[in-house]
Amino acid sequence: MLNSRSERTAVPPAPPPSPDAVGAAGVAQSMPAAVPFALPLTLPDKPRILLVKVSSLGDVVHNMPLVHDLRARWPGAEIDWVVEEGYVELVRLLPEVRRVIPFALRRWRKRILQGATWQEMGAVRDALRQERYDAVIESQGLLKTAVVARVATRAPGAPIIGLGNATQGSGYEPAARLLYTDAVRVPRQTHSVRRSRLLGAALTGIAPAEPPQFFGPAAQSLHADDPLWAGLPARYAVCFHATAGARKKWAVQNWHALGNRLAAEGLTMLLPWGNEKERQAAEEIAAGVPQARVLPKFSVMQGFGLINRAEVVIGVDTGLVHIAAALCRPTVEIYTATWRWKTEGYWSGRIANVGDDGVVPSVDEVYEAARRVRGVAA
Repeated sequence: MLNSRSERTAVPPAPPPSPDAVGAAGVAQSMPAAVPFALPLTLPDKPRILLVKVSSLGDVVHNMPLVHDLRARWPGAEIDWVVEEGYVELVRLLPEVRRVIPFALRRWRKRILQGATWQEMGAVRDALRQERYDAVIESQGLLKTAVVARVATRAPGAPIIGLGNATQGSGYEPAARLLYTDAVRVPRQTHSVRRSRLLGAALTGIAPAEPPQFFGPAAQSLHADDPLWAGLPARYAVCFHATAGARKKWAVQNWHALGNRLAAEGLTMLLPWGNEKERQAAEEIAAGVPQARVLPKFSVMQGFGLINRAEVVIGVDTGLVHIAAALCRPTVEIYTATWRWKTEGYWSGRIANVGDDGVVPSVDEVYEAARRVRGVAA
């Protein structure tokens, strides 16, 4: 077994796909697969594997293909996942995950002096020590998650696999490497989905198959009959305008122009929000679009029922838009201040990605992309 300072390097990715590999939505239908360094390990036929990826919403979704990769290699694998408590139900949509272990560091920090907090932390520690894992994959790349990985009980010689380097624009703490047994280096510009999968490939010894898989079948009908969505129009476009980063937003006047063009097609613009400031922004957009509706507040899980019935989902770089792309719904992802290559949906012709870091897409670009992903003739 390698010591905690050892690193393995993935083979650099293949060249970008040719134009022939780009679908109607203007995105590559598959991502070239690099074969990473395979660890010299022999796991049982039914290995117990722990995944540590706690947040955020989009990152948790983009970690899901790793589960399918592990099950493809070991169909009987028993996979557990440590995740922030707010995403537990999301991970449970994967039937391949046996046990989801809630992690609540955000809440614990605010109540660190309360006895109940220490009891909860002790319960997580006990859960991590309940099994003897044959491998641990920590794909967050932070010291806090590396500590979680290290606390887990492991079989003799079982690896803790983590990132050996930062990728461009992603959070990473080099000290985390000290707690891994095997640090895998990946290309600096590596898509969020592919980054996790390369860590898994170091364990399986198999290059990730394309396209990636995300949710289980239950996600397709989740909250479809929720009373919250009983009064939805027959045809609508969900427009996720809100995001935590101000630079990632698309201008209100752009949403007005887009909404009017969608309305001319008979599509009602539906506007979600998550806090009071976002609700006010939704009201401002709705005021400039005929028949537009500001939705009631809903949970991430209820969002599945909304997304699955939408004719199209259009939104900025945020978690619920990445869920729509993972469901392969007709989706337009708008990028204005983040690198598109990091999180764009590349696995389906029903997904279009417009704009880029510092390149704000026009209303025409977004509208035409929304037509393409729906299969509407030019």
